Amino acid sequence: MAERPDYFVKSADKTLAVLLAFSAGNTELTVSQVATATDQTRASARRFLLTLTDLGYLQAVGNAFRMTPRVLDIGAAYLSGLTLPQAAVSHLQALARDLEETASLCVLEGQDVLYVERVTAPRLHALNVSIGNRLPAWVTSMGRVLIAHLEPAEQEAFLERVDLHPYTEHTLADLEALKKELATVREQEWSLVNQELDEGLRGLAVPVFRGGKLLGALNISVQTSRNNPQYIQDELLPRLRRAAQDIADDFGGRLG
Repeated sequence: MAERPDYFVKSADKTLAVLLAFSAGNTELTVSQVATATDQTRASARRFLLTLTDLGYLQAVGNAFRMTPRVLDIGAAYLSGLTLPQAAVSHLQALARDLEETASLCVLEGQDVLYVERVTAPRLHALNVSIGNRLPAWVTSMGRVLIAHLEPAEQEAFLERVDLHPYTEHTLADLEALKKELATVREQEWSLVNQELDEGLRGLAVPVFRGGKLLGALNISVQTSRNNPQYIQDELLPRLRRAAQDIADDFGGRLG
C-alpha cells in the first residue's frame, strides 16, 4: 500500500469504509460482517458502528446495524448544487461513444429548444450547434417531446405563435398535421424527426422525467446513411430511454 501523506486521518478513512460497507444488497450488517468488509478487528468495527449509531447515521437492529435516513444529509449538499447538465454529461459521453452519434440535452425556452449539454460524435455532420445554441422547437425531435408534454392551454398558446415554414422537402409545416404528431409523441413518449430541419439527418428524442416532472429532452442525431428508422426505433430508442432514466436518477437519486 502506498504511504499516506502526513495529513491523512485514518479514522476518517475507516468511518467512510464502514458506511460504504452498507449497500442495496447488504442493508443490515453485523459487527463481524463490517469487520470483514473493512479489514478491521471486531473491536475496532464495533467502536465505529456504535459511534455512527450515536451520531444518528446507523441504528441497531438486534445484533445487526442498518443505515438511517440521516445518511442522506451527507450527499444533500452535493445534490442540491448538481445541475441537470452536470448529471447528464457522462451519459451523453457514453451515448456518443457507444453509438457514434451526437447526443444532446435540451430544454424548452420560448419558441426554441436550448442546448444545455451536448457531446458530438467522432464524425461531423451538416448541422453544427453547440451548448447555448437554439433551434425552432416545433421542427426538432427534442422540441416536439417538450411541446407534447405541455399542458393543453400552454401547448395551444405555443402553437398559436409558431412560425411554420419548410426547411426541407420533408418538413411537417402543416398545423393540423403537427398537432396530430404531437399527440402521437405524447402517447408514445418519443419522437423521431426525419430530415425536417436538415437534409441527411434524423433526430430521435425522449423525455427526461423525475417524479412526474419533465426536466428536459434527450436527443441523438443520426445520419440517414447509417441507420434506418426501424433500426433506430428497435435498437437506439431503448438505449436512449435507459440513459434518460440514468440522468434522472443521477440528478436526484433513485425514486421508490
